[in-house]
Amino acid sequence: MSEVFPYRYLDSGQGRKLEQFGPFLLDRPAAQALWEPQLSREHWQESSARFSRLEEAKWERKERMPSFWPVQLHDLQFKVAMTDFGHLGLFPEHAMHWQWLKKVCLRKMKILNLFAYSGATTLFLARLGASVCHVDASKGMVAWARENSKLNGLEKAAIRWIVDDVSKFLKREIKRGSQYDAVILDPPSFGRGAQGQVFKIEKDLAQLLLLSLSVLTDKPHFCLFTSHTPSLTPLVLANLLEERFGPFFGKVDFGEQVLQGENTYCLPMGSYARWSACRS
Repeated sequence: MSEVFPYRYLDSGQGRKLEQFGPFLLDRPAAQALWEPQLSREHWQESSARFSRLEEAKWERKERMPSFWPVQLHDLQFKVAMTDFGHLGLFPEHAMHWQWLKKVCLRKMKILNLFAYSGATTLFLARLGASVCHVDASKGMVAWARENSKLNGLEKAAIRWIVDDVSKFLKREIKRGSQYDAVILDPPSFGRGAQGQVFKIEKDLAQLLLLSLSVLTDKPHFCLFTSHTPSLTPLVLANLLEERFGPFFGKVDFGEQVLQGENTYCLPMGSYARWSACRS
């Protein structure tokens, strides 16, 4: 088997970020990086590809590259590919929550992962022994997540793969009386469901949280709520969880999701709030 190289955040500045995705160095936009880069211009120029949105959204490849390749994030492997939106099919900043999840997740716990994308956190939880319901409206993304499960030998893990509009799925789960011990949410600012349903976070978030709470047990264990929507600051997310989980005995912590590298500035990548039950 060929060697799989790890992901590394290397630098940011002047509205860009430089990351090592396996064997390839990629230069992508990061509007929040208002400072100067710490690495030399020569180092940045060594990138294999650069994504630009100036005239039209496109990748500028400086060398021949495969259509996809594997990357290691912590002790898991993921398929990455350069999409038309500048994404790679992996959000490495979500891994900052994995140690917290390791503390609050119990074996065989039933966890609902909504807007679950290509499955990084789903697979981390499955490896811990949890039973995960992975829900995403994109058929292609769920297929990508299943490929990632095979890369990690987790194709037979206790994962329920669902392609569906999240709100419609939750309403059906409520009717079925399904219950979960915990929920993870990473809603987009805007999205379309499997049948073209439109999701706008400012309009739909309140109902989404109410529906999510309705499928939890009477004694839920945790909720992880993340967002890349600029208006949803850490305090906004924390207030929403305090409001919804107030009746339960627990605690909320919150902050910015960040990418951390060596000898460079931390790069903020959205917000998070985490509620966990206080067990006696």
